[in-house]
Amino acid sequence: MPGTDVKLLLRSTRVVTPGGTRPAAVAVTGGTIDAVLPYDAEPPSGARVEDFGDDALLPGLVDTHVHVNDPGRTEWEGFHTATRAAAAGGITTLLDMPLNSLPPTTTVEHLRVKQRVAEPKVHVDTGFWGGAVPTNVKDLRPLYEAGVFGFKCFLSPSGVEEFPELDQEQLARSMAEIAGFGGLLIVHAEDPRHLASAPQRSGPAYADFLASRPRDAENTAIEGLIAHAERLNARVHVLHLSSSDALPLIAAARRRGVRLTVETCPHFLTLTAEEVPDGATEFKCCPPIREAANQDALWQGLADGTIDCVVSDHSPCTTDLKTPDFASAWGGISSLQLGLPAIWTEARRRGHSLDDVARWMSAAPAALAGLRHKGAIEAGRDADFAVLAPDATFTVDPAELFHRNQVTAYAGRTLHGVVRSTWLRGVRIAADGVLAEPTGRLQTRDNRA
Repeated sequence: MPGTDVKLLLRSTRVVTPGGTRPAAVAVTGGTIDAVLPYDAEPPSGARVEDFGDDALLPGLVDTHVHVNDPGRTEWEGFHTATRAAAAGGITTLLDMPLNSLPPTTTVEHLRVKQRVAEPKVHVDTGFWGGAVPTNVKDLRPLYEAGVFGFKCFLSPSGVEEFPELDQEQLARSMAEIAGFGGLLIVHAEDPRHLASAPQRSGPAYADFLASRPRDAENTAIEGLIAHAERLNARVHVLHLSSSDALPLIAAARRRGVRLTVETCPHFLTLTAEEVPDGATEFKCCPPIREAANQDALWQGLADGTIDCVVSDHSPCTTDLKTPDFASAWGGISSLQLGLPAIWTEARRRGHSLDDVARWMSAAPAALAGLRHKGAIEAGRDADFAVLAPDATFTVDPAELFHRNQVTAYAGRTLHGVVRSTWLRGVRIAADGVLAEPTGRLQTRDNRA
């Protein structure tokens, strides 16, 4: 039974719990889930009751791959706009990537700058990845002790000069250092030699851009990453998997006991190369959106557990950087606000359930980052929720997005799943497109901020 000081009871005929979706009532005390009760449980004395009817109550989404770009490139996004978009989309916790901001999160001093900028602005709980670059091996342990959730590196050029990639020797050195203190290395895995040898053509043709980022670049990089991780017994995570050809390599490595996890993104699961119009660089990202058959295989990888989680890789920019030339346009897709309905639209078509979506987009990312108080509707977790009308539809209007720059590959698409409201620690922070004042907290590794 819940404690006598329960202040809030949330009811739905579809509460998505670790044990499955069922009618239930969720008792909340002091921002924490106190108990998950039968749907018709008598409300504790004095508790406020919110009944969502047949709208689904999901755990708040956890997005561990967001480029906020603040400070330094705040005109691209920023903590205020990114976290508003997150809240509107059912996300209650996000982790900010270490690059595209100035300074990058490669030292403790730089982390403190970013935390100071973020703290008064965030609408959702927000944490930070550190960066691993060629010159900062000595800074990795101090950053970890300062609370970053792990370290991102690139194996090919990142697109910004202040965050250079690691070569194989530097990768091994950084990985060994991180493994030495039990940290996590997350990797943008594209092999620079394959990229350099691929045909490079400027212009508006998507087919030319796709040819410039071949699957072999991902496959070879992941194969090398696995070899290093196996030798060093390191914990590693493959970011934004695009090439389904790598799935057998990943599955085999796991069977051998390699400590490897993998994510993919909504755009790889819902958009296909065949449908990208020439010049439509809002679809450009690296690695790229590939063919429909590749997408089918990624869904199979999710279904069988080879792919662990689905996160946005929200990588926005100003409108002028999305030139019609795929070679020169900024590579990144803005989807922070739309990830849940985009994934649910395709998941339901393929026979998946809201249980699956909650596992991919909340439980698994929370586990990846070690956010033990997030990611599930069960006693002891933070009372973070997304209320979703799963059968309702809407058509994406870029003007209605909270992203700073309303450039989106989803413009004009009709999606299933309307986020009715979002709750952070038992407080409604977004409802029908109306946002409350910022109440998010900064998160650090293994700590509640």
